Amino acid sequence: MSPKLSACWVALGPLLCSWALALQGGMLFPQESPSRELKALDGLWRFRADFSDNRLQGFEQQWYRQPLRESGPTLDMPVPSSFNDITQEARLRNFIGWVWYEREAILPQRWTQDPEMRVVLRINSAHYYAVVWVNGIHVMEHEGGHLPFEADISKLVQTGPLTTCRITIAINNTLTPQTLPPGSIVYKADTSMYPKGYFVQDTSFDFFNYAGLHRSVVLYTTPTTYIDDITVTTGVEQDIGLVNYWISVHGNDHFELEVRLLDEDGKVVAQETGHQGQLKVPGANLWWPYLMHEHPAYLYSLEVRMTTAGPMSDFYTLPVGIRTVVVTESKFLINGKPFYFHGVNKHEDSDIRGKGFDWPLLMKDFNLLHWLGANSFRTSHYPYSEEVLQLCDRYGIVVIDECPGVGIVLPQSFGNESLRHHLEVMEELVRRDKNHPAVVMWSVANEPSSALKPAAYYFKTLISHTKALDPTRPVTFVTKTKYDADLGAPYVDVICVNSYFSWYHDYGHLEVIQPQLKSQFENWYKTHQKPIIQSEYGADTIAGFHEDPPLMFSEEYQKALLENYHSVFDQKRKEYVIGELIWNFADFMTNQTPLRVIGNKKGIFTRQRRPKSAAFILRERYWRIANETRQHHHSVPRTQCLGSRPFTF
Repeated sequence: MSPKLSACWVALGPLLCSWALALQGGMLFPQESPSRELKALDGLWRFRADFSDNRLQGFEQQWYRQPLRESGPTLDMPVPSSFNDITQEARLRNFIGWVWYEREAILPQRWTQDPEMRVVLRINSAHYYAVVWVNGIHVMEHEGGHLPFEADISKLVQTGPLTTCRITIAINNTLTPQTLPPGSIVYKADTSMYPKGYFVQDTSFDFFNYAGLHRSVVLYTTPTTYIDDITVTTGVEQDIGLVNYWISVHGNDHFELEVRLLDEDGKVVAQETGHQGQLKVPGANLWWPYLMHEHPAYLYSLEVRMTTAGPMSDFYTLPVGIRTVVVTESKFLINGKPFYFHGVNKHEDSDIRGKGFDWPLLMKDFNLLHWLGANSFRTSHYPYSEEVLQLCDRYGIVVIDECPGVGIVLPQSFGNESLRHHLEVMEELVRRDKNHPAVVMWSVANEPSSALKPAAYYFKTLISHTKALDPTRPVTFVTKTKYDADLGAPYVDVICVNSYFSWYHDYGHLEVIQPQLKSQFENWYKTHQKPIIQSEYGADTIAGFHEDPPLMFSEEYQKALLENYHSVFDQKRKEYVIGELIWNFADFMTNQTPLRVIGNKKGIFTRQRRPKSAAFILRERYWRIANETRQHHHSVPRTQCLGSRPFTF
């Protein structure tokens, strides 16, 4: 890092955590500790879709007031999962409206009898609008999928001898022009062509609108005076690592805080007291991306202990990676060195479970990223589970963290109501993910209609708000608008552009790719003087379909298309192109259309994670780029590790 940048960190570092004050209420990942207990409610829940014409029968009959089975038949539904592909019922696969989940949880006796214990119900993701009751009592509502929400239910479970609680969750997956992602309900009134009351959900995004409880529902405890939030920012002054922290405590104004930073061997390297301060780590091990350093993804542990005048105490441990991120006119710098994104776009999507969280699938994906030599991905087109980001922290996979702002194409989706919700979603996203070293940039949208006149004010406001929430990371959105018409591009730090030359136009003409791609880059850079990431490119490919000369949908065509893109990338990455993210990591499900053969087939892996020919092209390329980086930085050995598993190349 340059002396100038180091000086800035020394001067501003202690102040950077003040931005945490803009976020009211913490959203720390639930974990067990000496003061906290955790109970996951994964497994089978009772389930019912409300098939009534207005979808409101469950509210009209108050299904939440009694066990769900007493008001009608129920299904067993696994959580976490999408409900769409679990049954053989066609009308449930494409269901739009309210569905109801219920689970009875058995609580440890001490949870219901200890007045010094706080019991919290946390839902990690519900698509998209959720209403929650405990024992028939309304406790919370939440708008938007993908992000967690929680409520203190202590008073409801500590009122009597019962050690069980009945949790009821109603979820509505309807999308409107003001939701994220947006959509609209289209009614077909012609009864000569459609059944009475017929309607469809119309969307402007190219993935299936899976719904349900996609991530775990958990109960966890804290003391009644507890650590509510921790915010960490990091910097470097010469070889001294700087860890600036800000801690919020709720429940009591009289407490003491002890903060210790431990290295990977468990040795205390710095300690402080108080709710705000700076830890200095001489000879700090920095958090480096995968393949950029011989010891990537180094994580310290920030141990926070809160005590009060009485016997109460609370403990929380937060992984911390010391690293810096800086954007120049042509470079993306991590720890002062140029970083080149060679990675993928992904989806939370797989057979049967839909968008439901699944540990075996997640580990398979990370091992495939490792095999590819990919150092990064974008969370297209919504926030992924927190466990995904935790693994990225551990393995050094760099993340562009994207909110669900996909399909913002209608003029009414740029109005004040939409903007209000979008600002709230960015607050929730930053609150959840702000401490992950792997997250290096926020993305506020994907392929919006950014040439529309309202887009200028919309994105100026949205990006300014995100920077106010977190001044330590750059902000972008992903565009497919022309360089001279995009009204949001002046406000981003990095230009992220999607293009599908020789696919969605000039079908089959591979020879147009290089001149069109070269012109794209040159026009964008001349206009905005900002670094550029090719955030999407690719071609649909049916595994096992071969043609020579290459024809569209064949594996040979996907390979040839990639190679033409790569030729231009290699020219422009010497100048101002700072990354390439293939669309897509794996095939994924979409709505049924004539353009899609059981989903989008642009993956370099099938939906079952089997490699297509293009995967080997990407693997050879990414490891070659990694070798060039190693030679440039003189720091990456021939053998790398992902966790404790070696991989030799």
